Amino acid sequence: MLFVFLFQACVQVKANTPVALPTARNIEPLATEFPTQTATAEIPTPTETRVIPTATVLPKVTLNVVKGNLFVRRGPDMAFNPIGVLYKDTQTKVIARDVLSNWVQIEIPNSDKTGWVSTKTKYSEFDGEIKNLPEYTPTEWPVAAYLLNCTYHQMYVQPIDVVIPPYSQYPDNEVWIYPGTYKIYDIDVSGDPQVDQVVVQEGSEIELRYDGLGGRRKCP
Repeated sequence: MLFVFLFQACVQVKANTPVALPTARNIEPLATEFPTQTATAEIPTPTETRVIPTATVLPKVTLNVVKGNLFVRRGPDMAFNPIGVLYKDTQTKVIARDVLSNWVQIEIPNSDKTGWVSTKTKYSEFDGEIKNLPEYTPTEWPVAAYLLNCTYHQMYVQPIDVVIPPYSQYPDNEVWIYPGTYKIYDIDVSGDPQVDQVVVQEGSEIELRYDGLGGRRKCP
């Protein structure tokens, strides 16, 4: 009986004792290794494109002045003012032509200027093919020049072989003329005396006032 009693007391004491909780353990983090991914974007390196101008090789054409001197004009027509003279045996480079190849643009020797000469003259000879030259497009036109006969006699203009009617035949007594130097003769007087010499420039309007008899008139 005593044994039973003591056994029950022990059981009761243990039953009233709080339950011991397990000691908290240090939780070690789980070392999970994730591979680091680095996004690599390939940016194309811009390529610098240089446009290298292609050198234009002009055909080689040379002007040779023969048999005499040759006027150089500021444009491709006789109506433009002369700006120089190429003397006999001069040679120079040709750089352009007009549409019909009747005129060519040349380098004026011993200067940085250019001018125009006619291809339809006995004073110009060419080495090379003119039609292969660059074609020039005019951007301006010559200013017209005129001779006005104020006398009652017919006037003969040299070296262009033009006869200007007298003032009584107005308006035919006024003629358009190219720039240049001209001698004027009265062909209504015996011997055709020279009565004047004129220098015509673009835009000129020159009156011829003297006849071969010494008479002087002024145009109204």
